Amino acid sequence: MVAPEAPEPRGSEPVRVSRAVEVPELSDAEVIGAVHAALSHAGRPGLAVDVIFVDDPTLQAMHEQYLDDPTVTDVMAFDYTQAEGEADPEAEVYVSADRARAVASERGEAPRAELLLYVVHGALHLCGMDDHEEGPRAEMRVAEVAVLATLN
Repeated sequence: MVAPEAPEPRGSEPVRVSRAVEVPELSDAEVIGAVHAALSHAGRPGLAVDVIFVDDPTLQAMHEQYLDDPTVTDVMAFDYTQAEGEADPEAEVYVSADRARAVASERGEAPRAELLLYVVHGALHLCGMDDHEEGPRAEMRVAEVAVLATLN
């Protein structure tokens, strides 16, 4: 697995965007706005987050490596704030552009909307939201809808 190129120094922006694959459907400003909206909604504004767009094979390999699950997935979020010392970034969100486009095509929707959903979903994971059980999943869906409504 090839890691994405290292992003530019953070500077004053707490959210950075990297693209291991092309994602013309979303501008960096749209991604940054989505992350800010999700973090603010769920109580972690100002978290230093890198959003990295990758392909299915990359995210599938990460899914297997870190969660021991060889299946394809749409988004993975890593929170480093509990690690010893200061982390830069404090968190990362990996988004599969391939998965977003495939799911959008299956649903007859625009890939842009699915990509934004994945960005928001990953940022909400960084705020402690989970979608592995029915109750928390419903809360996460409500939060996703609320955040996405502020973006459109």
